[in-house]
Amino acid sequence: MANKGIMGKLFGSKTSDGLDDYTEINLEEIEEAQGSGPAETYVRIGELSSLGQIPELKREIYNGNILIVDITPIKGDSLTRDRALKDLKQVALDVSGDIAMINDNQVVVTPMSIKIDRTKFTSK
Repeated sequence: MANKGIMGKLFGSKTSDGLDDYTEINLEEIEEAQGSGPAETYVRIGELSSLGQIPELKREIYNGNILIVDITPIKGDSLTRDRALKDLKQVALDVSGDIAMINDNQVVVTPMSIKIDRTKFTSK
């Protein structure tokens, strides 16, 4: 298979017989190609197990980062879960960002000028 660049490696391509032709992705190569310089915005992934973590999560949003938070550890405690989600909604409002549930266990919170498209799409 010819070198298709990063996008080709990520999404594969159709062969002449119509079958999908995929290659394994070497993430180290992609990271090296991107360099190691700082970014303006990071996608931060975390797990919320107590309300004591909320100030740190808020700080990430105020710093302009996108959060994907696993709420599985607090899912059984409706009081803690509801309070945590209320606090995250408030910080999203404070910075004119957005918040949405990804599934029953994950929530995404974005900073200013980044909105979440709630329509699902599928590739053909």
